[in-house]
Amino acid sequence: MEMSSCMSGFGGTVQGELSEGLARLKSEHPPLREKMDGMYSLTQKIDQGIDMEENFHELIIKVKEFKGELDPHSEREEGVLFPMMGAYIGTTSGPIAVMEYEHDQAKSKIGAFLDQAKVGESTTDEKKKLAELVQNAYFILTDHFNKEENVLFPMAERMLSDVEKADLLQKIKEI
Repeated sequence: MEMSSCMSGFGGTVQGELSEGLARLKSEHPPLREKMDGMYSLTQKIDQGIDMEENFHELIIKVKEFKGELDPHSEREEGVLFPMMGAYIGTTSGPIAVMEYEHDQAKSKIGAFLDQAKVGESTTDEKKKLAELVQNAYFILTDHFNKEENVLFPMAERMLSDVEKADLLQKIKEI
């Protein structure tokens, strides 16, 4: 009984080329990851109590910069890609619902950090707890990007028509 060929439709083992729009979304991940790594490194220093004020201040700056890049990336996915895929697989459960939930969770943690983090106004313990919000967002987004790159984007590549892929590219260029 040959079963392996059945799996190729569900994510398979073959990683093909991504169309320009999907490749563009994927190409936004490395610079975001680099910023996330820098933030995570600062959170570890804060957790260890190293140069607390200086590192906390730097973390606030880095999180604001990161959010400025993450927001348009998320909008391109949530506003364009997810609805296009949702027309085929739905949005209330399954992969799209999971992706949107993870976006919400990460943005919520980043937002809570920025709302509560005020330079010079927090105790050491408060700074550590606030830095933990950024760490949690880091873990969520690291896993999330991997899912998009290894499952969601290849799924979209197979699912969307050439016309839809062209439409995707045009719409994400506008955001």
